[in-house]
Amino acid sequence: MLSRLFPRIKEKPLTEKVLSRDAFIYLDRCMWSFGWTEPSDKRWKRLYTLWCIFSTIVVLILLPMSMVVEYVHRFRSFSAGEFLSSLEILVNIYGCSLKCIYIMRGHSKLQKAKNLLDQLDGRCRNDEERSIVHRHVALGNSFYMLYHMLYTGFVIVNFTGYVWMGRHAWRMYIPFLNSEENFMASSLAEVALMTAVVTMDQCTDVCPLICMLLARCHITLLRDRLKILRSDQDKAEHEHFSDLTKCIQDHRLILDYVNALRPVISGTIFVQFLLIGVVLGLSLINLMFFSTFWTGLGTCCFMLDVCMETFPLCYLCNVIVEDCQDLCNSLFQSNWMTANRPYKSAVVYFLHNLQQPIILTAGGVFPICMQTNLSMVKLAFSVVTIIKQFNLAEKFQ
Repeated sequence: MLSRLFPRIKEKPLTEKVLSRDAFIYLDRCMWSFGWTEPSDKRWKRLYTLWCIFSTIVVLILLPMSMVVEYVHRFRSFSAGEFLSSLEILVNIYGCSLKCIYIMRGHSKLQKAKNLLDQLDGRCRNDEERSIVHRHVALGNSFYMLYHMLYTGFVIVNFTGYVWMGRHAWRMYIPFLNSEENFMASSLAEVALMTAVVTMDQCTDVCPLICMLLARCHITLLRDRLKILRSDQDKAEHEHFSDLTKCIQDHRLILDYVNALRPVISGTIFVQFLLIGVVLGLSLINLMFFSTFWTGLGTCCFMLDVCMETFPLCYLCNVIVEDCQDLCNSLFQSNWMTANRPYKSAVVYFLHNLQQPIILTAGGVFPICMQTNLSMVKLAFSVVTIIKQFNLAEKFQ
C-alpha cells in the first residue's frame, strides 16, 4: 500500500534507468517546500527566496521564542510534567535551528556531491552493479519515509494525549489568540507549527544518513571490482592495468564525495551530539517521575526520535570503516603476483591509500561512531542519577 503512494521506496527493475541521486528525491521535495533548494524556474527565484526567509523566521526563530515567552507569562501555571515536556522540545528545537543552517549553507556542497555520484554511476556496467545501486536508492527513499512516519507519529501521539486531558501539548504563546478561551484553535495552531519544525528536523537528520548510505553503496561496488582484477585471462596486460587505474579513480571519486559532505555532516552531528544527553536526560526524568500513560507514550516516541538522530548514522560510519578494511583485503587477495612491475607498483601505491579509512568527525572534535554515540547517551543516565540521589523530583511534585 505504501509503495503505491511512494513508488520510490520499492526497488526498480533493471529495465528502468535509476541514478544514485534518485535516493534524494523525496528529501529534495521536502527541502524544496521549505525553500532550502533552488526553484526550477529562475523567474520565481526572488519569490522563492522570500518564502525561504519567511518559513525560516516563523519556524526556526519565532516558534522557540514563543515557547520562551510562554514560560515568562504563565510559568506558575505549568505542572512539572508540562514544563519538562515543553523544555525538552525547546532544547531540541534550538538544536534543529542550528542544524538547518548547516544544511541550507551546504546546499552547494550537496549538489557537488550529487555530481560526483553521477560520475560513479557511469562505472556501473553490468546488471549486478546496477542492481546494487537500485537497491540502495530504494533504501535511501525508505529511510526518508521511515523517519517521516516516526517523527510525525510523535507529533500525533503527543498532541492526542494532551488534548485528551484538556491541555496544550507544547504551550506556545500565539499572539492575538487566547489559549484558554480558544483551546482547540490554539491547539491546532501548535500542532501545525510543531509539524513544520519536526519535518525540518527530519530533513537535517535523514540527509547525512542517505549521503553516507550511497557512499557505502559505491564502496561495495569498488570492493567487488577489486576482487576480480586480473581474473580475465583473455585480457592483455595493458587492459589489466587500465582496470586497476579505473579502480584508483573510483576510490578518488569516493573520497572527493565524502570530503564534499564533511562540512555539512560535521556541523549537524556536532550539534546533535551536544544535545542528545541533555534532551534524553530531561525526557527520562519526565517519563520516570511526572508522566501519565498518554504523556509517557508521547515522551517514549520523542526519545526514540532523538536516538534516531544519531544512532543510524554512527552505526553506518562504523560499517564504512570496516568496508574500507575490506577494500584493502580485496586488493591484496587479487591476482597481482604474476603482474608486471608497473602494475605491482600501482598496487602498492593503491594499498597505501586504502589503508586510510574514511572517518568522519563531528565539529572536528568527536569521531562519528557508535562509541561516541553511547558516550553521549550515558550523560542522560548521569542526569537521572543525580536527580534521584538528591530527591529533586519529589520537591517538584
